[in-house]
Amino acid sequence: MQSNKTCPLVEQYLGYLVVIKGRSENTIKEYRTDLLMFFNFIMLSRNTPIINNNFAAVNVEFIKTISLNDMYSFIAYCQTELQASAGTRARKIVSIRQFWKYLKTKANLIENNIADELETPKIPKRIPKYLSLEESVRLLIQCQKSPRDHCIITIFLNCALRLSELASLNIEQVGNDVLTVIGKGNKERKIFLTPAAKKSINNWMQIRNTLNVNTKALFISRNSGQITTRAVQNIVKKYVLAAGLDPKTISAHKLRHTAATLMYKYGRVGMRSLQLILGHESIATTEIYTHIDEKQLQSAVNSNPLAMMFN
Repeated sequence: MQSNKTCPLVEQYLGYLVVIKGRSENTIKEYRTDLLMFFNFIMLSRNTPIINNNFAAVNVEFIKTISLNDMYSFIAYCQTELQASAGTRARKIVSIRQFWKYLKTKANLIENNIADELETPKIPKRIPKYLSLEESVRLLIQCQKSPRDHCIITIFLNCALRLSELASLNIEQVGNDVLTVIGKGNKERKIFLTPAAKKSINNWMQIRNTLNVNTKALFISRNSGQITTRAVQNIVKKYVLAAGLDPKTISAHKLRHTAATLMYKYGRVGMRSLQLILGHESIATTEIYTHIDEKQLQSAVNSNPLAMMFN
């Protein structure tokens, strides 16, 4: 849904992202927010009034007056005033860079792309939080009484889907052996179903087929419509609490981390295979799942032949 704050140039760019690049609704929303926040910052710094929430003043002439220093001032403002994380600041920089690139190379509205020089902050690599095998089993046991919820948790832990991917699943995406997933940028990928996932889906489908619903959605909400991402988050939280786990650190997204980690740790899955399963555009994103747990680190240290030399 379009914001009530509009900028013709930005909307032109976002239209290009939807039609030509096939970007998702969430991506469009983030780009719009980032760019309007940036222009709002520039206009306020120049005492230029924003009339009726309208950014029509942000035209090509206005764009040409913006300097690289203005861009860095905005990122500094995000860091100091908004306490934005390095990841959030990096995303805003990408939004600005991509918009300027479009203005130069696609729309041919500017001659110089000063945003090319805009550097992104170094983002610290964090080991993703995930459930151990024992914790995963505890979670699955807790939701056994609800075929729908058990199917949701099982698919997360077996297929490593994103929250949005799982919530938007339709019946026709479920095959006998394969799950067809529509990921970021409307890219399609296929994930082989494990025996546990197949059984869980069959159990839920037996119940779903008895329901009088007018939707192709795989997972049905209480009001007989397609389940929302918020509802899925609440379902995960409910069973995380029931399993005695911490809901502050374990979310639906962490179940995706868990599936990827268990595949890598126990299945000796290669990076390329894991990248395809997770639907990552860059293998660098997949590499966060190659973290090694503390027991493996301890084992590696103790494998040193000098480890038992006391004298």
